[in-house]
Amino acid sequence: MSILQVASFAAGQWIAPNASARQIDCAITGAPFAQAGNDMLNVQAMLDHARTKGGPALRQMTFHDRARLLKALALHLRAHRQALYDLSFHTGATQTDHLIDIDGGIGTMLVYASKGRREMPDSTVYPDGDPEQLSRNGSFLGQHICTPLQGVAVHINAFNFPVWGMLEKLAPTLLAGVPAIVKPATSSCYVTEHCVRLMLDSGLLPDGALQLVSGGLGDMLDHLTCQDAVSFTGSANTALKLRATPAILQNAVRFTAEADSLNASILGPDATPGTPEFDLFITEATQEITTKAGQKCTAIRRILAPESHIEAVGEALRQRLSNIKIGDPRAKETQMGALVSGAQKADVLAKAALLATECDTLLDTSDALNDAKGAFVAPMLFHCTSPDTAIHAHETEAFGPVSTLMGFRDIDHAIALANKGQGSLVTSLITHDTEVARHIALGCAAFNGRIYINNRDSMAEATGHGAPLPHMTHGGPGRAGGGEELGGIRAVTHYMQRTAIQGSPDMLSSITGKWLPGTTQEQAPAHPFTRRFGELQIGETLHTPSREVTLEDVEHFAHFTGDTFYAHMDEAAAARNPFFPGRVAHGYLLLSFAAGLFVEPNEGPVLANTGLDALRFMKPVVPGDSIKVALTVKQKTIRNEDYGEVRWHVHLSNQDDDAVAEYELLTMVAF
Repeated sequence: MSILQVASFAAGQWIAPNASARQIDCAITGAPFAQAGNDMLNVQAMLDHARTKGGPALRQMTFHDRARLLKALALHLRAHRQALYDLSFHTGATQTDHLIDIDGGIGTMLVYASKGRREMPDSTVYPDGDPEQLSRNGSFLGQHICTPLQGVAVHINAFNFPVWGMLEKLAPTLLAGVPAIVKPATSSCYVTEHCVRLMLDSGLLPDGALQLVSGGLGDMLDHLTCQDAVSFTGSANTALKLRATPAILQNAVRFTAEADSLNASILGPDATPGTPEFDLFITEATQEITTKAGQKCTAIRRILAPESHIEAVGEALRQRLSNIKIGDPRAKETQMGALVSGAQKADVLAKAALLATECDTLLDTSDALNDAKGAFVAPMLFHCTSPDTAIHAHETEAFGPVSTLMGFRDIDHAIALANKGQGSLVTSLITHDTEVARHIALGCAAFNGRIYINNRDSMAEATGHGAPLPHMTHGGPGRAGGGEELGGIRAVTHYMQRTAIQGSPDMLSSITGKWLPGTTQEQAPAHPFTRRFGELQIGETLHTPSREVTLEDVEHFAHFTGDTFYAHMDEAAAARNPFFPGRVAHGYLLLSFAAGLFVEPNEGPVLANTGLDALRFMKPVVPGDSIKVALTVKQKTIRNEDYGEVRWHVHLSNQDDDAVAEYELLTMVAF
């Protein structure tokens, strides 16, 4: 079998390995499989290519353009994922593992594509939060905006997830409008390389938006500026070395690390043997020890159970783990494959030996695999009988199918043991007791990036202890790296600069592309409900005639709806209320009358009213008052090829021009 040559993609060219290349062995057989690395890459040319080609091309696109790009890339990868599966087997991963890595990575891209269209504007500027009124009359406002960094994002990824690890960083980076240089771990970089080839061959990406380093980065980090960012996943020691790069410190380069994590899983005192929670706890622990052969940053390393249940938990786990089918990951019956390399196997066995010096061994059948070729290691389970004084159990991460069981006396003791990990990506809790959940969540939150709670009520749909989701932040304090990834749009803004803009409403509206109260209003040339999505202009306004609100209207509405609240029906009672001068009109009556004033009844481009946001009532309306409406196009968002969402600002005022109510109306409008 010929050795696979894993190339780099630098400054628009594929560059083969050279004499400095490192050999990569197949995790299944231990035989040479590939080689990668080229110490002659021109890293400055790569950075320049990203900054001068990829960045400008991406920044010309709107968030929605980039979201559509992500969706197209994800669908292209999905159509060609079998080739990724076939390569990934050589890393020791099973087909089930592929679903987490390859399908999970593609799914993450699709989530960001959806969020980009639904939660971000069809613009190149992202308004962060609501405007701040900085003057009495609203003529001077403040608005935070986010714009793309004008540099490059350098992604340094771990070996265990060669596809997901890349795509979960790449999706928010591209959505932000920033080009990326991806550096996968060498031991599994051949899978990442093929994924990058698929994306580049699709023809979807602008030139310079994505580059790949297979092998070492050289001195690339020495050339970074304040407009660049580094996102790292790997060991805490490597993160420390990279973070200390002089250029990163001197130029305040954004550096995010996701590092070692001795994650804990806690069995609630109520989850006694025989309960659904006890069985769930054993199932989740078994899955986390064996999925990806335990090579997961979110895997359960410490299993915490009440001292009274330690024996039952240990026996249940020993039985489950003893029955795990280990072997060639390509075989359908295989439940756990190999570690990624012989070096990783040696490291895991050495770390396990350290754990054995202060723990009892409950399960270790590795001797049965001594004759197997490749990097196979059997599940190992230890019991730490002195968790308060143990050192290795709370500091040593064997990055493989290894976990340590330890007992706790009470909830506070469980919290203290979990927090001895000094910062974790995730702690899970299996309990049906809400007070236990609250106590542990508040006690452990400061030491964790995520707390996962599961029980009989949620187990059918829960995603699992070890599954980072694109909607929620992934990261953790302390030894877990101190950074955050994912978390929805939070990950996108990490690759953007937040800037405070101050000025008049007209100035801020021009910059953000979003109408603000106080912005100059242009009279609509025709009724806006007769105008199609593309014809409507931000700021155009319909001013309606007035309508008097009578006492008969109020009483009719009260009896028709059943809302006979005293403020609408009893003059004396209403007058005793500090908010009302006497009987007042229903707020929802005002909304109904407002619709009657601005709605165009005939069939037209307005397809549906889909919601109402930010409703507030500012001044009571009494019988005899009149109301009128100013209906303004505030924001437009394309939804598909047929229609888009128009957000209208609706302002109700009385005969004295005093504001009585405001809200935002959402409608779908045809193109």
